[in-house]
Amino acid sequence: MQDQDPGMSRRTAFGASAAIVLAAGASACAAEDRVAGSHTLVAYFTRSGNTRVIAGQLHRELKADLFEILPAAPYPDDYEQTVEQARQERDAGVRPPLRTSVRSLAAYDTVFLCFPIWGETVPPIVRSFLAAHDLSGKTVRPVITHGGYGLGDSLAVLERLAPDASLTPTFSMEADQERRTMTQVRDWLGQIARA
Repeated sequence: MQDQDPGMSRRTAFGASAAIVLAAGASACAAEDRVAGSHTLVAYFTRSGNTRVIAGQLHRELKADLFEILPAAPYPDDYEQTVEQARQERDAGVRPPLRTSVRSLAAYDTVFLCFPIWGETVPPIVRSFLAAHDLSGKTVRPVITHGGYGLGDSLAVLERLAPDASLTPTFSMEADQERRTMTQVRDWLGQIARA
């Protein structure tokens, strides 16, 4: 080991290598939670956690595998910054890169695709997921959350990006606590300002 840092012992070097391997394994586990023998995948994208709750319930009830759709570069924590970034991505037709993809997609017959409506359509990162994964011949069950504005053009987008999948009727529900909370706080602050 000619290039070894004189201040770094073998134990430190080994420990750092082990930490990297463990971190990579933890990341992979977070991305895809496998259930032995499952032929059903629950793939989901969430920002505020509403869709994660539904996906988790499907995972448990169906004994299905679970995969979180994650962008390579996370969206901002700030809600309004995320909305603006998503609008720009949508308008420019950007498909942000995925952090990881589903291993062995061929093993699944059914995919529950769970996501929130962003700007009256499918979020850009979910479009990336659909572009990166061939769902031909699979049954796709959309599970969509929205803020009260409905499904927008999401079903047409799914049909276009997964043309050879068998799309089933959509389960959708209003789940917009984050926006309501922000509106209530703004209203309250407005009352304080007028008082």
